Amino acid sequence: MATTAAPYGFRPVGLLGGGSWSDAIRHIKIANNYGTAIFYGDVVKIVNTGTVEKDTGTTTMTPCGIFVGVKYTDPNTNQLTFSQTYPASTAADDIMAYVCDDPNVVFQAQGDASLAQTALGNNVAVVQTAGSTSIGTSKNAIDASTIATTKTLPVRIIDFVDGPNSSVGDSFTDVICKFNSGGDATGDSCASHQYQDTTGV
Repeated sequence: MATTAAPYGFRPVGLLGGGSWSDAIRHIKIANNYGTAIFYGDVVKIVNTGTVEKDTGTTTMTPCGIFVGVKYTDPNTNQLTFSQTYPASTAADDIMAYVCDDPNVVFQAQGDASLAQTALGNNVAVVQTAGSTSIGTSKNAIDASTIATTKTLPVRIIDFVDGPNSSVGDSFTDVICKFNSGGDATGDSCASHQYQDTTGV
């Protein structure tokens, strides 16, 4: 039972059609001295400098994917470093984020409260919390209070994690979700994965 609040950001777990995620990632540059730490499972976006930054949005986001690691030359040791956390304000010219950027990848995340079966198919916002420096993972969660049909909300709940450690309606329900796409049947703008939005960055 998911009875403890232990958010872990977004974990890639599969593909929308039911297939497996093959650990495919894209390498996208982080700017020298970028001032915000990024943790495994955080949402990231491409900005107009051609680099990737943490997407700190809650009710609206413009994600290109999920951050799953980074490599850079450590300015203190001059050693090539691989980590699941980008330390804020790292002075290096070769910082490269590992991003799970497939719009069809689905993610597991924890709600910040109980989510009922009626949440399935609805949209939600994200709770943004600073990541864990001890284990290097995001602490973002699904905002259970925002369950709605609202098309501008960034995340869609498509399933629940049903197993020994999680069930629908648990105090902190684990769900399977995806980023919303860039438009609806009427052509109106919606919350959007950047690769599905016809407007550039």
